[in-house]
Amino acid sequence: MATPSAQSSTHAAVAAMGIKAPLGIIRVPTVKPTGSQVRVHVEWTASTPLDLHQNDGGLMVQHPQVLGDGTGGTVVEVGSDVKRLKVGDKVFGFTWRNQTEKAHQKLIDQLPTGFTLPQAVTLPNNFVTVFHALTADLNIETPWPKPKDYVPKNADGPVLIWGGSSSVGQFAIQILRYYGYKNILAAASQKHHEKLLALGARQAFDYRDNDVTSKIIEGGGSNGILLFLDCIGSKNGSIAPIAKIANAGSKVAVLLPVIVRDSTETEDPEYEMDVKVAAEWKEGVEARGVRTHFYLDVSDAEFMILASG
Repeated sequence: MATPSAQSSTHAAVAAMGIKAPLGIIRVPTVKPTGSQVRVHVEWTASTPLDLHQNDGGLMVQHPQVLGDGTGGTVVEVGSDVKRLKVGDKVFGFTWRNQTEKAHQKLIDQLPTGFTLPQAVTLPNNFVTVFHALTADLNIETPWPKPKDYVPKNADGPVLIWGGSSSVGQFAIQILRYYGYKNILAAASQKHHEKLLALGARQAFDYRDNDVTSKIIEGGGSNGILLFLDCIGSKNGSIAPIAKIANAGSKVAVLLPVIVRDSTETEDPEYEMDVKVAAEWKEGVEARGVRTHFYLDVSDAEFMILASG
């Protein structure tokens, strides 16, 4: 796809055209950057479950919908107040909002040395999702910069990551380990266990095991598991077993939407946005739906991305 010139009034974009319809190419306005904004020729994006839900289920979307919220590309134009970036810089970032909002330089940064754009573009969505879920939904402190010799509260308490081999799950394990959590449990298919243990999980469980809930309960110890991150959000596949494990005082963060029924060739998917009605939770369990795209309202995750580069 050709690089748009600074004078182009429109440019091409990949878009979902309708429910279960083939993707299409549409023309969208090219917004001239002003102030602290930059314009990026997007060369790479990373597909996420949201793209699937929008294309297959029409979730919270009006077609045609331009897809992709992780961005990797080249700066082609800058506003008058831009200081950090210049034309020609390779950049990446989390740019899911509309064109004007997403253009601000604080939401993108230069590609770190030693990384390619395809590698970097997988980071923003997953990284932000983890930090947002940990801070906003599980109330886990993630100070940045991390103080020297930092030890979190309840560092030895078990934390369960369901869907540990997913992109979000792998980042969650590494970020929790970075902040000093020592008892990370991961539920994933058997073939991924070795990798998850290498990333920092203490124990790994096969979610296909008929006895997985009892094994996780045993692995969590006598005090039980108080923190859960469900990276799958399947009503029957992940939420139902987690509801059997969580007890009074537990906090459960579930990536939305809750998938009640998967999309097939013959059936449309069914979603639920209220985690509390997705399972029979025990009294005293706090279950919340993770809404990643509200991260700017409650956290500084985007600045952590930039600093971590």
